Amino acid sequence: MTTVDRILLSAPDVGAAEREALLRAFDAGWIAPLGPELDAFERELADYVGAEACAGLSTGTGGLELGLRLAGVVPGDEVVVQSATFAASAFAVVHVGAVPVFCDSASDTWSLDPEALKHFLADRAARDRLPAAVMPVDLYGFVPDYDRLLDVCAEFDVPIVEDAAEALGSIGPSGRRAGRFGRFGVFSFNGNKIMTTSGGGAIVGDAESMERARWLASQARESHPWYEHVEVGNNFRMSNLLAALGRAQLAGLESKIARRSEINDRYRAEFPELEFTPKGVTERPNNWLSVALLPEGRDPIALCAAMGEHGIETRPFWKPMHQQPVFAGSEMVGGAVADELFARGVCLPSGSVLTDADVQRVVDALRGLLD
Repeated sequence: MTTVDRILLSAPDVGAAEREALLRAFDAGWIAPLGPELDAFERELADYVGAEACAGLSTGTGGLELGLRLAGVVPGDEVVVQSATFAASAFAVVHVGAVPVFCDSASDTWSLDPEALKHFLADRAARDRLPAAVMPVDLYGFVPDYDRLLDVCAEFDVPIVEDAAEALGSIGPSGRRAGRFGRFGVFSFNGNKIMTTSGGGAIVGDAESMERARWLASQARESHPWYEHVEVGNNFRMSNLLAALGRAQLAGLESKIARRSEINDRYRAEFPELEFTPKGVTERPNNWLSVALLPEGRDPIALCAAMGEHGIETRPFWKPMHQQPVFAGSEMVGGAVADELFARGVCLPSGSVLTDADVQRVVDALRGLLD
């Protein structure tokens, strides 16, 4: 099997529009992490999400870190993090000097469990030890039950920083788009996301906070002729070139969501015996990745290896943070649901660049292995 024949999990979907956008920015001479393309990308992304303002950043992880700082998290604080997620969610907590406390998922959403969170917050409140923030994750393009989560967090006056890295374009309860449920919402534009700026990310929120986010992301430099700093900042700003790429990608986002949804529907139809990501309260998922639970007793890691022999990239479900060696000894609330998702979950090729023939290859290979 040659490299060109390999079917990837979620390859970038780029073309002539992206090339033209990059050349436009290059020819204009704005190469640094500021410029008209970045300004326009921030406006267009904020409008698409329905946010007041946006700050374009070099990484989604940096966006989570800034979101926590803007929410008032300081070193030594605790932050509740969904355990079933990619490590960047928890790493951002550590980067600001805080302590992650992991919480289980709900079986009807696979995302943060509102009931487990409520019991935890009630216990902490009784001991006057409430966490400084809660970070739900919009897992694989599906949102948690935000109506319940928002009620729980409001009851204890704990802010939500929404990790929407995987969910740009998804629509949750009441028609609200992913990224608009927490005080701040964060997106990732890594190469495998539903849209990409090669690397990169963004944070959305109120205009005043986003102005501060841009300042913090630009090394928190004061307005003086010399370099003066009264706070520690970060080098997190997105480049003007990558923002141009992002504008072209954003313009085609709806078609990318439509194609991934077609692929997801095909998998669900072809494998009725598998349990796919529950739609729960998500009115429209972006279907970033199509994820299914294998029958009990089937090893997802072995299946991924077998699919690889067919030239098809698959991946196990996120290994929960409470199982990660780097977080050994961290506090965990529950864990049975996250453990089962990892024990049985497989991510199937889902990129919008997949042809019908590619999808058929995946279906045939998986059916052969399941049977």
